[in-house]
Amino acid sequence: MIALMKRRRSVRWAIVALIVVALGATGWQLGGLVADSSNTAPLNPQAVAVAEQLSTAFKQAAQAVRPSVVSITSTQRIQPVLRGGASPGADIPDDLKRFFGDDFFDRFFGSPQFRLPRRGFQRKGVGSGVIVSQDGLILTNNHVVDGADEVSVRLYDHREFEAEVVGTDPKTDLAVLRIHANNLQPARLGDSDRVEVGDWVLAVGSPFNLEQTVTSGIISAKGRANVGLAVYEDYLQTDAAVNPGNSGGPLVDLHGEVIGINTAIASRSGGNMGIGFAIPVNMAREIMNQLVQSGHVERGFLGVGLQPLTRELARSFGLDQPHGALVSDVTPGSGAAKAGLQAGDVIVRFNGTDVDSASTLRRLVAEVKPGRRVAVEVLRDGKRRSFDVTIGRRPDEASIAAAPRAGASSSGSTDRQLGLTVRTLTPTDARSLGYPESTRGVAVVNVVPGSLAELAGLRNGDVILAVGSQPVTTLAEYRDAMHKHDLKKGVRLHVLRGDFKRFIFLQAG
Repeated sequence: MIALMKRRRSVRWAIVALIVVALGATGWQLGGLVADSSNTAPLNPQAVAVAEQLSTAFKQAAQAVRPSVVSITSTQRIQPVLRGGASPGADIPDDLKRFFGDDFFDRFFGSPQFRLPRRGFQRKGVGSGVIVSQDGLILTNNHVVDGADEVSVRLYDHREFEAEVVGTDPKTDLAVLRIHANNLQPARLGDSDRVEVGDWVLAVGSPFNLEQTVTSGIISAKGRANVGLAVYEDYLQTDAAVNPGNSGGPLVDLHGEVIGINTAIASRSGGNMGIGFAIPVNMAREIMNQLVQSGHVERGFLGVGLQPLTRELARSFGLDQPHGALVSDVTPGSGAAKAGLQAGDVIVRFNGTDVDSASTLRRLVAEVKPGRRVAVEVLRDGKRRSFDVTIGRRPDEASIAAAPRAGASSSGSTDRQLGLTVRTLTPTDARSLGYPESTRGVAVVNVVPGSLAELAGLRNGDVILAVGSQPVTTLAEYRDAMHKHDLKKGVRLHVLRGDFKRFIFLQAG
């Protein structure tokens, strides 16, 4: 029995020995069956070196610009306005009063312990900016300082200064501040025209009041317009994290040069979703120079009303694609009028640059100095024509009349399918709508809510000047012109509303 046990132990040890030998032959070690560092793929030194070089580039760019980035605090003093003789609860919204009862807020706010302070309060906002000159000029956004009674600037080295607002330009959402301080380090301004989609960039600022925050990303797109943030838009789009508080801070390339001023984000949550917009620094530089020199921005004025060229309107003008800027109106006496431009022209090229949309043309015109002659190419009746136009000076404030309402009379021709009632515009009607008595056309006296006419964009008080290419001055002419068109295919209307004319495409199902 003892001999049998010894033989079994010998067999077990022999098996163990064989396993050890086998593992050794395959490069494994006893006790290292799960993980063997000798089998781990070695790091590629060249790949690591490339990553380290990129990291170094980011660090150098951040180090170059951070001393130029400032945190801006704007303070607005708010005074409560209470209607004479009314209790503080009188300004509570009606919806809340209906919910809680009319006397709830009077009893709640009327008691001494809950009475609203009459001395007012302060509303504070935070943003960012970038120092651009040794004498203390700072670029930021207009919305960072708009309405502020006081503006303070906190520097990279924690010094704080009261800032003077040199000038603002709401139409581009830019503002220029000045502080009086020594030992400032201005940022280097780059060339935003040379920026390409895919370029690495850094965004620097004070998101959520976290000063000197640096985030990285790439340029996602160029020339973004029709975003709805400003009158003149030509944004750089980036996926570098931009959040509330970044507004006015710089967007920087890997050379440490400012290529844009961060201005807004596209977000459903209020935080970063990978879509941020920056004003190109070339535009910002030009606006800044004008604000510093004269306190205001002087822009060119072509003298035309513009509207987006939709696919339906393009087809109505005989165009294959909605490419260009549609002229809806021409200002009498303007350079455009003197040169011969007409409503219905589609501007496709301006001063040597292709025009793809109304917003592009608006920006190009604004950049031209008043008094300069430029070439304007248009499509008219399917043919390309060229005009030499002298650019005028845009008025400081456009006179935009509110859309007028129709007169008291609602008699006229009613199209129930379109939900539209029109009648001949009389001198009395014209005067009541705010137009000269000599205005001729067909007045829109009623638009049914939710109707095809309303969905197309017609409003009470509009004056229809033309149906298709046929001018209309009476109800009979309007009916005759409408009968020539198949409403299922649609018809183009030329409409006067307030101080502006526009085209509307009307289609019945």
